[in-house]
Amino acid sequence: MENNFDMCRLEERNQKIIDAVIAKANRDCPGSVAMLGICGSFASGDFYEKSDLDLLVLTKDDAAQAVAMLFIQDDLGVGHDIYCTSWERLENDAKFEHPYLAKLLNAKIVWCPDPADLERLENLRCTVRDRLAEPLSAEDFERAAALLSKTEQCYARAMCAGTLTEIRAQAMELLYYLPDALMLLNKRYYRRGTRRLYDELQILDKRPADICELLEAVTAAGTEDTLKSALTSLLRETEAVFAAVKADIAPSKEAPSAENLAGTYEEMFSNWRNKMYLAAKTGNRMLSFTTLGCLQAMIDEIAAGLDIGTYDAVSGYDPDDLWKNAEFFDRTIEAYLTEYKKTGLTIRHYADIDAFAEDYLK
Repeated sequence: MENNFDMCRLEERNQKIIDAVIAKANRDCPGSVAMLGICGSFASGDFYEKSDLDLLVLTKDDAAQAVAMLFIQDDLGVGHDIYCTSWERLENDAKFEHPYLAKLLNAKIVWCPDPADLERLENLRCTVRDRLAEPLSAEDFERAAALLSKTEQCYARAMCAGTLTEIRAQAMELLYYLPDALMLLNKRYYRRGTRRLYDELQILDKRPADICELLEAVTAAGTEDTLKSALTSLLRETEAVFAAVKADIAPSKEAPSAENLAGTYEEMFSNWRNKMYLAAKTGNRMLSFTTLGCLQAMIDEIAAGLDIGTYDAVSGYDPDDLWKNAEFFDRTIEAYLTEYKKTGLTIRHYADIDAFAEDYLK
């Protein structure tokens, strides 16, 4: 904490703000403000001469909005925002859908007329602390992954942007979501302000090893190419962390069986095999390309729940030889057929439809 400023002047200013809010609450909306608490840098001790006073103004009803105020203190050149927080808002915060929990968990309560409100707050804090202490669950991971998805959307827009300014705009939004995603992945919340973001991120267990350097490279980039490259490195490293965590918490896969594999090979054959050869015959590169993609997507979906091997329907794609692609499709599903053999499944083959109908109607 820096100490080359008038501490007494800041303490006096803070107390005057607190006293004014209490007086206004008692005069204009008695009983509507549940409590006041000091948040932010003055709660953590990480303040400096230009720090504003962050307050938790916890309200019971809408009448408490009478105490809300935004203003600028000219003598210190500091802006202040006195705004209200409802119990409903705190309870939503307690669901841990974002990492901004310091106001809920760390506010230093300086005024609370009704002890029942203080008890209610402490119960809510205990609930959140217990939630944070639990191991990362699949639900926790999905909340973090949702923020990573927003990061990826920003990245995609940045890669398509035409100017450095447009790329930077997307990079700025990306840097809003990505740290939050990492905080949720680690079941941590921000205890300090944005000035200390690197400090917050460096203590996370699940993060890119060089997270601060990766972030700094984005902010330091001076050209379109260097910025896109920095964003690519940052996102690639972050996605790798998420992939590793997902693998660790994924439930055990079900063993393949005749019941859960039945029909999958036939569906692959029926849906896409002839399309691959039609694509080759007609020179339809798009059909060849997307059909291989559909095959890969189906195999990946099966592999997400069943303990089968790894199958690659993509690497054999050749834009200049569509017949080669069709043959690669055949080799891929033929390899997949080994899963059938392991479970004793066999493929029904009929010489013609008459033979099928005769057997089908037995």
